[in-house]
Amino acid sequence: MATTRSIDASAFRAALLQNLARVVSLPAHVIDPVVCAVVAGGHVLLEGIPGIGKTLLARTLAMSIDGQFRRIQFTNDLMPSDVVGTAVWRPDTGRFAFVRGPLFANFVLADEINRTSPRTLSCLLEAMENGRVSVEGRTVELGQPFVVLATRNPIEFQGTYPVPEAALDRFLVRVELDYPAPDAELALYMGHDAEARLAEIQPVTTCQELLALRAAAAAVHVGAPAAEYAYRVVQATRTHAEVQLGASPRAALAWLSLARARALLDGRDYVLPDDLKVLALPALAHRVFLQDGGSSAPFVQAAVQATAVPL
Repeated sequence: MATTRSIDASAFRAALLQNLARVVSLPAHVIDPVVCAVVAGGHVLLEGIPGIGKTLLARTLAMSIDGQFRRIQFTNDLMPSDVVGTAVWRPDTGRFAFVRGPLFANFVLADEINRTSPRTLSCLLEAMENGRVSVEGRTVELGQPFVVLATRNPIEFQGTYPVPEAALDRFLVRVELDYPAPDAELALYMGHDAEARLAEIQPVTTCQELLALRAAAAAVHVGAPAAEYAYRVVQATRTHAEVQLGASPRAALAWLSLARARALLDGRDYVLPDDLKVLALPALAHRVFLQDGGSSAPFVQAAVQATAVPL
């Protein structure tokens, strides 16, 4: 039986951040939630204009964890079988054989998910929620770990479909990528070759070790102060007059799982309210909807700041 070596969570984070910094220049408020989501076992929604490093971020993560990477360009004519795979008749064997689609990978970049039909999106959501897909009347398990990093262009809406609230809820975090810092953008123009640096990346862990990290994160303790603080914040999102749909209990549980991962990466076996504060926006903002349809990020931030930490 193969054994998995013990891995230090803090060392894993430091090595992974070093790899990411070599290839992509993104601020901590973007990188940290993504790393926590991967350790917590969740999926990530990346928003931002094209050309700012979303694909590079996904590829660097996959290479750093020695996982298989696939990219799916979602379009309005993409069929579920193009994502999941299909049964193909094999004359030599006289039977159908299942040919796996690009969804069978450890890290899947689902590019522009709002450009595909609801039918195709639903098969992606099934895979994200259950870790398996339905093919020709039977269920096929996906490999583990399985992480979807999806992108949604917030500017271009021609030929797109709205992403429903239930679909957004499948993402553990949502982060917004912006233009790089001036010094990083200048370095790019002076010859910083991201592709060449990506080719030099060495794995910092394996998929099996990541699964062990996830088990350790799930065992991190959530005490009464942290749990009550989470409860008070999500209650604030439900009772405000400007809110159409507040954070659900599932949203709060997702937020807590993310905080568990952050605590583990910080070398702790317990969650602090500060873990929740730092991760509130990426965990909750896409799960809270205002009456006027505007961004809920300022509202969530205000609720976090106005909520007292229980003693």
